[in-house]
Amino acid sequence: MISFRPVASVDLPLLGRWMRKPHWREWWGDPEIELGYIQDMVEGRDTTRPFIFCKNDGDIGYIQYWFVGHHQNGTWLAENPWLGDLPAETIGVDLSIGSASDLSMGLGTEALVAFVARLRDTGFSQIIIDPDPNNIRAVRAYEKAGFRPIAELAGKTGDSLIMRHVASSVSG
Repeated sequence: MISFRPVASVDLPLLGRWMRKPHWREWWGDPEIELGYIQDMVEGRDTTRPFIFCKNDGDIGYIQYWFVGHHQNGTWLAENPWLGDLPAETIGVDLSIGSASDLSMGLGTEALVAFVARLRDTGFSQIIIDPDPNNIRAVRAYEKAGFRPIAELAGKTGDSLIMRHVASSVSG
């Protein structure tokens, strides 16, 4: 069973170790900059909500959700105009598996299904995820978790594939 706990300052060294691994470096930015963003989240300077996800009491990966409406401003819209095409109440999710040895084992899909259920139970109905379309492993995991590309955003989102969770399409 997957569980989630909010990221705390004591988790930053673990996240730093994960972020320096090749499978993270391929899709994430500079680890020190990314850790700074997460520290801002933990300390309340950013509205994004970060979590460590766990299985059998072991830390497996990182997941966060962010508020699209908080990014529908001039700065963000200048670089990501597609954000303006989404309802302000949309939640975006980001996810990464901690250890490369845990890749391709279904853990990302399992974590995402559980996390989306939590978000829906909290009242969020519009949930997106935005993988790089070249990250085939992630795209497949997200499809298994019930996400589908948003057709009307095709060709408008640069190096991101914007996918929306469709509640009725979740498959095992």
